[in-house]
Amino acid sequence: MKIFKLPDLGEGLQEAEIVEWHVKAGDEVQVDQPVVSVETAKAIVEIPSPQAGRIEKLFGQPGQIVQVGAPLIGFAGAADEGDSGTVVGEMQVGNQLKQEPPAAVGHGGAAIKATPAVRALARQLNVELEMVTPSGPDGVILGSDVQRVAKILAEVGPPEILRGVRRAMAQNMALAQSEVAPATVIDDADVHAWAPDSDVTIRLIRALVAGCRASPGLNAWYESHTMGRRVLEKIHVGIAVDLPDGLFVPVLRDVASRDPADLRAGLDRMRADVVARRIPADELRGNTITLSNFGMIGGKYASPVVMPPTVAILGAGRVHEQVVPVGGAPVVHKILPLSLTFDHRVVTGGEAARFLAAVITDLESSE
Repeated sequence: MKIFKLPDLGEGLQEAEIVEWHVKAGDEVQVDQPVVSVETAKAIVEIPSPQAGRIEKLFGQPGQIVQVGAPLIGFAGAADEGDSGTVVGEMQVGNQLKQEPPAAVGHGGAAIKATPAVRALARQLNVELEMVTPSGPDGVILGSDVQRVAKILAEVGPPEILRGVRRAMAQNMALAQSEVAPATVIDDADVHAWAPDSDVTIRLIRALVAGCRASPGLNAWYESHTMGRRVLEKIHVGIAVDLPDGLFVPVLRDVASRDPADLRAGLDRMRADVVARRIPADELRGNTITLSNFGMIGGKYASPVVMPPTVAILGAGRVHEQVVPVGGAPVVHKILPLSLTFDHRVVTGGEAARFLAAVITDLESSE
C-alpha cells in the first residue's frame, strides 16, 4: 500500500483538522482530484490526489487533527522504494494521527496548592485545578472548591474544543503575552472636517502611513532571539477582520504607493475572500504593522495586542460626538478615539508619541 501523507501546507503550519472527505475506500481517483478538505489556522484547503489509482484506506475522521507528515490515504499497490515527497513507502498505521485537544497555552502565577486527596478528587470529577479558586488558608484548594467547580461544569456541559482559527488565536495570544512588552498610548482625533461620506478605514490607512513616515521604527520586525530590529521600507498593513470563526488578519500590501480607490477595492476583495474562507495563505502573512478598526463594532479605547514579529498596532474606536472648546466656546465635533499599542522592547515612548501625533495630524486634515 502506498501512503499519502499530509503535505506541508506552508507558513510553518504543522497540523490541520479534517473537515470532509470527498472520497471513500474503494473509489478510483484521478491525479489532482480533490480528496479531502482540511482546516488550518488560516483557511479551509482542498488537498488533491497526488496520483491516479484506487483508494484502499482513509486515515482519520472529520474532526481529527492531523500532523504534517501523518498518513492521510492508502492507495492500492506496492510501495515504491524510491518514493519521495508526499507519497511514501509502507508505514505503520496510527503512529502520527491523533485526536488531540488544543495545545496548552501555559499557566502563570504561583504553584497550585492542594493535598493529594483533593488532587485525586479533581481527577475523579474531571476538574482542572487551574480553574479552581482556592478558599483555604494560604491559597490551598479544598475539596469543597473542587466540588463547586464540578457542579458549575456539569451545568454548562462539555467544553467547546477550539479548532482552526480560534485554536491558532489562543496560541498566538499566549505567544504575544509571553514575549511582547506592551505599552499603550491613547488620544483623540477631531474629525469634524471630514466629508459625510468619508471612508473611515481608508483615512486610517493614510494616517497610519503618515505615522510610519514620522516614526519609521514602528513599521518594523523584531527578532527576539538575536535582539535585532529590522525597520522596513514598504508598509504592509494587517487589517483585523472579526468573523464568527475567529479573528483573521489579511494583509494589504504596499499601502503607501496605492490610491484610495485601489485600497478600497483591495479591502473589499480581501474581506470577501476571508468570509468565504478562500483567501490564499500568502495574503495572511507578512504584515509590518496592524490596524484594528474595532470602533465599527463598539468601544472607544482598547489595548490591542501586538503579534510578533511586528512591533505596533493602531486601534480605532467608535466615532462619536463630543463637546470641545473652539475659540473659547463649546462646540459639538465628531471625535475618533485612537489606541496605539507598541512593543516597548523595541519602540520608545517618544517614537510612539510621534507616530500617534502624525496620525492625528493627518486625520484632522480635510480630504
